[in-house]
Amino acid sequence: MAIGFGMIGCGMISRFHHRALQDVRGGKLVGCYDRNPESAQRFAEEVGIKAYDTLEEMLADDQIDAVSIGTPSGAHMEPAVAAAKAGKHVIVEKPLEITLKRCDAVIKACEQNGVKLATIFPSRFHDAPKTLKKAIDAGRFGRVTLGDAYIKWYRSQEYYDSGAWRGTWKLDGGGALMNQAIHTVDLLQWLMGDVTEICALTDTLAHERIEVEDVAVATLRFASGALGVVEATTAAYPGYLKKVEIHGSTGSASIEEEDIKTWDFAKTRAADKPIHEAMAKRKSGGGGASDPSAIGHHGHAMQFADFIKAINKDGTPVVDGHEGRKAVEIILAIYKSAQSGKPVKLPLKSDPVMKAKKG
Repeated sequence: MAIGFGMIGCGMISRFHHRALQDVRGGKLVGCYDRNPESAQRFAEEVGIKAYDTLEEMLADDQIDAVSIGTPSGAHMEPAVAAAKAGKHVIVEKPLEITLKRCDAVIKACEQNGVKLATIFPSRFHDAPKTLKKAIDAGRFGRVTLGDAYIKWYRSQEYYDSGAWRGTWKLDGGGALMNQAIHTVDLLQWLMGDVTEICALTDTLAHERIEVEDVAVATLRFASGALGVVEATTAAYPGYLKKVEIHGSTGSASIEEEDIKTWDFAKTRAADKPIHEAMAKRKSGGGGASDPSAIGHHGHAMQFADFIKAINKDGTPVVDGHEGRKAVEIILAIYKSAQSGKPVKLPLKSDPVMKAKKG
């Protein structure tokens, strides 16, 4: 029997969750709730599901086995905890939450109530990152020395003006890093391992009426001793794709969006030939580089399939709450370093207190 999902938050991202579930066996979207009844009703009529008047009503419905949370970033904890207490499995759009304290509250509630928790990071499910991860784990890079992430995207002023929560510390949790670059930050730490030290600069250079950064640069030290760089912005001229580079003593590779762009190793293998052949054929488009509504849903579909499998087989989702927390901690450490002007060690002992820039 299919897992029945309830959508909490009926903004733009809810459409991607619906399309993803349409592509997945064993799951279906059956209902939705939004604090704005008109948004819930509009979405419900659009996709042919039930709109609930209250969250409590939805969580009391036996047709709902799991919830998918797509509320503003800083409003994930409350519905997630309520759902867990109601015995519903929980899958949450990135970020898991915007502070470690709130992340931990979600993780604790799900563990205490015996429900599954997943954080949506669809990039981990694409072929190119998985191929790169296998090469790293197989030792093909020799001594890994550098791991870099570049997210040079564009968001208009209208994007930030489209919702009162956008560009605020309280509900967006940050800017280019917490909202856009977090996917690639997660990918980088998944490939490279834990981060132990960060030194960073951030600024707001091209947008008005926002509290958060639209440009950030950070240097990272990983537990392995390797170094890295994260560059993130929503103020780049449109058209640049997100990119990850990994370098080592015996190999270098890079991925751009969902494509492998560089694949060079001291010792070649037969399996490298189809990779080089595929490199000549670009498969992925611009994703959300300049238009957030242009992101694909196939990564979401693969992650929903993994989540449904974890529910049915009592397993652990690939990106559970603990995994989802890691990128949040890295980004908070970047903010702390940028605000203090000093290097920051990880793990963090507490959440940094973020302040809106004056002027």
